[in-house]
Amino acid sequence: MLNTAEDLIHKINTAAESKRPLSIQGSNSKLFYGNQIAERAPDILDVSNYSGIVNYEPSELVITAKAGTRLADLETALQTHQQMLAFEPPHFGENATLGGCIATGLSGPRRAYAGAARDFVLGVRILDGRGNDLHFGGQVMKNVAGYDVSRLMTGAMGTLGVLLEVSLKVLPLPTMEITLCMSMKEVEAIGKMHQWASKPLPISATCFYENHLFVRLSGAESAVHATRTQLGGEEIDQGKTFWQSIREHTHAFFRSGTRLWRLSIKSSTPPLPLPGQQLIEWGGALRWLATDESVDETTIRSQAEAAKGHATFFKGNKTSIQAFHPLPPAMMGLHKRLKQKFDPAGILNPGKMYPEY
Repeated sequence: MLNTAEDLIHKINTAAESKRPLSIQGSNSKLFYGNQIAERAPDILDVSNYSGIVNYEPSELVITAKAGTRLADLETALQTHQQMLAFEPPHFGENATLGGCIATGLSGPRRAYAGAARDFVLGVRILDGRGNDLHFGGQVMKNVAGYDVSRLMTGAMGTLGVLLEVSLKVLPLPTMEITLCMSMKEVEAIGKMHQWASKPLPISATCFYENHLFVRLSGAESAVHATRTQLGGEEIDQGKTFWQSIREHTHAFFRSGTRLWRLSIKSSTPPLPLPGQQLIEWGGALRWLATDESVDETTIRSQAEAAKGHATFFKGNKTSIQAFHPLPPAMMGLHKRLKQKFDPAGILNPGKMYPEY
């Protein structure tokens, strides 16, 4: 059982000496995300036992926890003080960990209105591919010049280092939250969301599916009531359950195809002419596509590029499709140099993001 940083360092050093790849894992709730680890069968580097809240200062809106800490436990501690992880991370499993949350960099329905996971990362402690124990950032928000390495680790899929601890900025829970439902066509919904984005409205989530636009309002009671009157629509009773189904992909849409694509594009993009079912989040900037094997990868990615974005093959049989959108040569070169700097032996989750590293 790898319970201490020293245990993890020993495992990394042993792997580096033999250049044997390591698959960094916690609860495996997000193991499906990204590509399969390249090369021969990797050894497992299990960080799930390296857990616990290191420091929590509710008055400072900052929490620091070890990577193996369950997201559920973290959120329970925050709720005790009426606080939350504002980027609303998906769990995809009851034992989902903080490390997996930050390594994948995934954010939930609130992301377009509160910020992404990396916007709330204040600092990290990691082990690099040499077993060095490194600290980046801190536990306060600062405006600094230069490259923010702590945020670089968010979404790096463990390819640059093994997360040990993460410090996060948290926010107070909203005083009031309601969800409205409106019937309309897709093109009208996209226009509405784009229009609302330019106004100071207490919108914290949007979702369009099958000619229904769902809007969550969060904030002070006066602001929520005023906006509810302004926007119209019908208030639904199970708003919390609905947004949880979107966040956790338990909604029927996410089981409607054999392949699930995630398209991050310009929010004002008109409806995309792609076969399959679509669900729209983040004010139009996130388009989920549930389809089958007959839809060509090139078609999907070219549509995303035309909309000033990119497409990720999120879930499904990945034997013939790379998960992440191809990078331009200059950007790929930067990624390779970072990989060489942090993991010169190439043992940390090799190929998880791209085959090249």
